[in-house]
Amino acid sequence: MSDREAIQTADAPAAIGPYSQAIKSGSMIFLSGQIPLNPATMELAGTGIDEQTQQVFKNLGVVTAEAGGNLNNIVKLSIFLTDLNNFDSVNAIMAEHFSEPYPARSTIEVSALPKGALVEIDAVMCL
Repeated sequence: MSDREAIQTADAPAAIGPYSQAIKSGSMIFLSGQIPLNPATMELAGTGIDEQTQQVFKNLGVVTAEAGGNLNNIVKLSIFLTDLNNFDSVNAIMAEHFSEPYPARSTIEVSALPKGALVEIDAVMCL
């Protein structure tokens, strides 16, 4: 695919592996999973699900801005939680950051996430 372009911003956490923060292909932007890292310190933002989820949406927001859009350009989210008991909290925080029509979404419980995070979210955005 020759039309791939990496999206990179210092306002979001640097990749902790061999991947890009996002890749643009045509009008589609594929955002890598964000965990709740503070981009300045590369440390987890808080220990609770609310603080961590807010940081993840902040990180996704700056990557979408770098790509020329915003969170409401996201058409698909995948949410990974280490505890599905946090489902309602994540829903409430998501509702603060998106307006209808909400993106398509899946939510999956996983056994662990990088750096001990409680939540990770990846996304597909369309401009």
